[in-house]
Amino acid sequence: MELVQTLYKLFLSIGAVLVLGSVIRLYESLVKKPASVRARLRKQGITGPPPTVLLGNILEVKKCLSTSAKEITAAAPPITHDYADCLLPFLPQWRKKYGKFFMFAFGNKQILHVARADLVKEITKSTSINLGRPSHNQKEMGPLLGEGILTSNGPLWQYQKKILGPELHMDKIKGMVHLIWESTNVVLDSWKSRIEAEGGVVADIYIDQDLLEISGDVVAKACFGSNFAKGKEIFSKLCTLKEAISQRIFSIGLPGVRYLPTENNREISRLQKEVHALILKVVKERNESGQVHRDFLQTVIQGSKNSNFSPRGGVEHFIVDNCKNIYSAAQETVAVSASWCLMLLASNPEWQDRVRAEVLQIWGAQIPDFDMLRKAKLLTMVIQETQRLYPLAVAFSREALEDLKIGGIEIPKGVGLWMMVSELHTDPETWGPDSYEFKPDRFANGISGACKLPQSYMPFGFGPRQCLGQNLAMLELKLIIGLVLSNFSFRLSPKYIHSPIMKLTIEPKYGIHLSLKKL
Repeated sequence: MELVQTLYKLFLSIGAVLVLGSVIRLYESLVKKPASVRARLRKQGITGPPPTVLLGNILEVKKCLSTSAKEITAAAPPITHDYADCLLPFLPQWRKKYGKFFMFAFGNKQILHVARADLVKEITKSTSINLGRPSHNQKEMGPLLGEGILTSNGPLWQYQKKILGPELHMDKIKGMVHLIWESTNVVLDSWKSRIEAEGGVVADIYIDQDLLEISGDVVAKACFGSNFAKGKEIFSKLCTLKEAISQRIFSIGLPGVRYLPTENNREISRLQKEVHALILKVVKERNESGQVHRDFLQTVIQGSKNSNFSPRGGVEHFIVDNCKNIYSAAQETVAVSASWCLMLLASNPEWQDRVRAEVLQIWGAQIPDFDMLRKAKLLTMVIQETQRLYPLAVAFSREALEDLKIGGIEIPKGVGLWMMVSELHTDPETWGPDSYEFKPDRFANGISGACKLPQSYMPFGFGPRQCLGQNLAMLELKLIIGLVLSNFSFRLSPKYIHSPIMKLTIEPKYGIHLSLKKL
């Protein structure tokens, strides 16, 4: 009996020690370490809103977002391109108080807001492998992007870039003109049929889904050797998955939130499994076909076999993750940019006329070659101005994977850096007093002639992590916009409501509605 009591007391003691150890580790991770990091930053003169223990500034952020949403709902906003402060209204409030360079926290995640021109320049020029994608991206965005090229770091990212980059080089992109032309005309023919059925003018047409079909068909054919009909279910589920993940974007620093059995988390888990199975089905069909393919999918399959390391999820996850990356990025990038571009041209008829005249002069009704597209200077300027006013990303984020020194600032390991793209793209100090106006002429002499700090223009990211697919995206945009202009005149439909919102990208909340007339 005494032995049993002795063992019982021993187990209690061991349990108490284990519990105490866990509490100490949690305290170190959630309280002491974040406080130490903030103290190191404060010593360098960096301030910011005071955080609360465990939550950081999340409560303040959510309160501000809730208030802002009520204000926006109360009155329909006019068409203005000065909308960035409405997306993340807590940032301009902090900016007024702490300047263009300050720190804040989401949970125990410490973040530096960077809008100072000198630091932006230093960060965009950095080639250090230790300035990488935020580690929380793989956790929070894992269901959507996994360990694909958009979220990975270090040797894995270097390997992915090495094998995938050549698939999106200019020499291969040049050969995709005919493919993009065909995919676009399928949709535009449906618009023509509707115009004829409605007596020569369509008073209202919702273009967003049609543009997604064009870009989806292009990426399916160019990268996966199929068509949009076959990949439609994958695209649809990825869009729903993106919507679900965007709902928890401000909880990135709260440990364990993604494991809670909430309805949102259950939906994310279900969609992740379904997308995974659908992509593996496409891969299985490819392997069983016995045909020789030379496209993105085949490159990913071969890359998974030949790598000299084992990705955390194994070969299967290497394939699925990189396919999800190209599915998500390549389709949405083009479709959303094209939507905003057509909105701007619809509300600026003088530019619509100028670019249409250029397109008809350079290639008319024929299929243009790559050199013709390159000569369309006005068209390029309009696309650049669209991406300035409506960049896809709200912010580009990086993380110090090790202690770093950038622009004289010592950045502790684990600290995130946020550069707000919308803010940088419209800063009057960089772009002039007309920074919120649609003026494509500012790009007449290129990016360096458009603003005081070229590094402040980053529609496709910056540095070594710049988007690999930017050449394909620009080619698609030129062809899609050029074809719409050469076939139709258009204006904004009375149903159009201008309300940019932030999901994982900057999107039109109610879509783009146009009135179309066939030329």
